Amino acid sequence: MTAAAQATLSPFCEERGEAANFGYSPSGFCPDMPNFILPKELLLMRMSLPAISILCCALLLGSLPASAAKRYISDELAVPLRRGPSTGHRILHAGLPSGMELEVLGEDSAAGFTQVRTPNGTEGWVPTQYLTAQPIARDRLAAANRRIESLEAQLKSVRDSYKDASGARNEMASRTADLDKQVDRLQSELAEVRSVSAAAIAHFEENKQLKSSNESLRAKVMALNAQVEQLERNTLLRWLLAGGALVLIGLLLGAWLKSRPRRSQWA
Repeated sequence: MTAAAQATLSPFCEERGEAANFGYSPSGFCPDMPNFILPKELLLMRMSLPAISILCCALLLGSLPASAAKRYISDELAVPLRRGPSTGHRILHAGLPSGMELEVLGEDSAAGFTQVRTPNGTEGWVPTQYLTAQPIARDRLAAANRRIESLEAQLKSVRDSYKDASGARNEMASRTADLDKQVDRLQSELAEVRSVSAAAIAHFEENKQLKSSNESLRAKVMALNAQVEQLERNTLLRWLLAGGALVLIGLLLGAWLKSRPRRSQWA
């Protein structure tokens, strides 16, 4: 039995003349009086203790949140810029945002402050513990994200190029297959043409030879014709010369006859 229950039941047992030495017994909470009947209030309290315990547990469970909400510490930090290397100096800037690039001018290791210059030219002191040699994780993450986006874009471009190249390769393979089929068909047709036109080719060669002979004979005929024409011209020229000679002889003979003295017929 708990101490609180003993303290609650003690006055009732003392009123009955019992000591407050409690222990559990089947007959009640006062072991020295086995036939003692507890008062009505104690009986009600004893009967309602489990119900009260259950009610308290239910109230406690009901007061707890269904699911604990999570929160995180913000990485946004504003560092005050002071005139000197201590927290007692006047603040020149209410708060430099985290990630701002600063130019280091000097450092007071003992005070834990560093003299810096902001991008707009303001000079002051900030606690050294807030300075890092590299950009903050947020900026590096943003740069990494930009790098990832660039790489993803490059990867997409490479994939698109690969798809285009694959499509072109497939198209070239298809065209090559078609060309191979056309070559096979043309070779088959060529073989058929060769087998069919072998005699025609022989006739063609013979015709070429005959044509060449014909040209040669034609040239000879033309040369002979030229010779005949030349002979004809020579013959005509001879006849003309002969005719001219005869005319000339006739003229000379006539002139001679005229120049002779005439004789008398009676002489």
